Amino acid sequence: MENIHILGVDLAKRTFAICGADKKSYVVFRQKLTRPQFQKTLSNLPPCIIAMEACGSAHHWARVAQAAGHEVRLIPAQYVKAFVKRHKNDAIDAEAIVEAASRPSMQTVAVKDENQQAQGMIFRTREMFVKQRTQLINAVRAHLTEYGIVLPQQRRNGRLFAKRCRSEFDSAPEIVTSLIEIYLKQIEAVDVEVAALDIKIKKGALKNAEARRLQTMPGVGPMSAMAIQAFCPLPRTFGGKDRLGRITKMGQRDVRKLLIIGAMSVISASERKGHCEDPWLERMLAKRPRMVVAVALANRMARRLWAMMTKERDYEIQVVA
Repeated sequence: MENIHILGVDLAKRTFAICGADKKSYVVFRQKLTRPQFQKTLSNLPPCIIAMEACGSAHHWARVAQAAGHEVRLIPAQYVKAFVKRHKNDAIDAEAIVEAASRPSMQTVAVKDENQQAQGMIFRTREMFVKQRTQLINAVRAHLTEYGIVLPQQRRNGRLFAKRCRSEFDSAPEIVTSLIEIYLKQIEAVDVEVAALDIKIKKGALKNAEARRLQTMPGVGPMSAMAIQAFCPLPRTFGGKDRLGRITKMGQRDVRKLLIIGAMSVISASERKGHCEDPWLERMLAKRPRMVVAVALANRMARRLWAMMTKERDYEIQVVA
């Protein structure tokens, strides 16, 4: 155990497969441990590199390993896959994690603290409730269409949809109205929970100094600011040569979606005003399609948000004289 330089861990619910390698990346031992045994091993093991896939419970065990004095490397699962040998099993996966972690150019995932994960849980819960509300509303519209009752699309306000639905489904059979009433109660209940989560996110944005700074940028509201705080790594984890990349779908999709929505709101506001305060945006709108400009603006917003966080400065824009 004293010769271990990298310990690869294949995480699971009950039994973990671990693989230890020395400084030359030769495998020293392989073992299977239960959850209590693994936690005890982390406490007794001399300081080394603990490598895991960035999957469920990875951030929890990363915090446990860091508390025991180890260096943690969380590797995206798609990067580990290239090192997996034939006859895939837990032991081979652990060895593949060791191989991936030994590569000097391997990209890793920053370890999240408990508060950051809690913020992410709020967004995930809200997203699930919104999907459930949409699913219930679509089911009601589909059922009532069979009886000649066509309702408009209403996915963001369950209370208004329920009110409109009750005013029009009287012509349907009694058994249908009783069943639809069950749907409507569920829609209204989910709508209340979504509104409560929205309030919680807005209150969190008011208390968070970094979130208040991010909201000084046009198109960034409480939802976007708190999403960046919850899902994006700390700015100091980015280093090396500056490279202006694209806004890709391989990144955090929640933040990407919110940035594009924010960019669309900025474009819509400039169209309503009849003029644009940002010279770059004005030139882009004159020669490119609206959606293309929105994605380009979202990319620009992402880079400026990173600069605002690293320099700890509010948003500034050069206005045309």
